[in-house]
Amino acid sequence: MSPTARDPQLLKGVLPMLVLLLLAEHESYGYELVTRLQADGLDDIAPGTVYPVLTRLEREGLVASRLVPSSSGPARKYYRPTPDGDAELASSLRGWTALSATVRAVVHRAPVPTTEESS
Repeated sequence: MSPTARDPQLLKGVLPMLVLLLLAEHESYGYELVTRLQADGLDDIAPGTVYPVLTRLEREGLVASRLVPSSSGPARKYYRPTPDGDAELASSLRGWTALSATVRAVVHRAPVPTTEESS
């Protein structure tokens, strides 16, 4: 069975919230976030998708970072939400809850298109 294709624009809109949620669980470095997202079902997410989000969140003051020496290579940059990041996450979750309720309501009442197979 092939995975369901994801609309990249949908992921782009929700990824900052997912990153903040994971960082609220515990601080992480970039590649660890990628593997956590993959483990949660975003199998095809690439580091090149997550790192720009972390950069933007840090630039906006929503996450803070610290360098931690690593025995297996260069120091790792660990991220955690700031108080502004916590507030942004709460706001994003309220918005997501409202939007997803609306989408569910429309999806459940809309007819589902069917494809006819050729005989």
